[in-house]
Amino acid sequence: MIIAVDFDGTIVTHEYPDMGKEIPFAIATLKKIQEDFQYRLILWTVREGDKLEEAVEFCRKRGLEFYAVNANYPEEKPEHQEARKIKADLFIDNSNLGGLPDWGVIYQMIASEQQYNLEALFTPYAGKDFINQQKRKKKGFFKSIFG
Repeated sequence: MIIAVDFDGTIVTHEYPDMGKEIPFAIATLKKIQEDFQYRLILWTVREGDKLEEAVEFCRKRGLEFYAVNANYPEEKPEHQEARKIKADLFIDNSNLGGLPDWGVIYQMIASEQQYNLEALFTPYAGKDFINQQKRKKKGFFKSIFG
């Protein structure tokens, strides 16, 4: 599995272009994911140039190495990129719908392979009534007037 991970707001607090403070358990969790599952992690961030190198070095000093950085594979050159579109199975980003879950929750979701269970993510909307309401077919205009 390939997991793309954002930096600002996900690994560190969002203070871009400055360096934020490390979010508790972010790096430890990512290292554990690599160790336990041998998944490939891609750093996927808006940072470029010196700011990008600063982020990579921040992680490296804490023992976190990425398979690739803003690329699909380590050898990918900017001229070969498709508008920096990353091909990943999973994205960990503070801009997710619902925000960034706690890093312990992220690990458990990956470990139990529940990352695609949207009902578990959006518990208030997980009831059958909500799901059935979404599946109900709309009445046509004349049926709504004449029954």
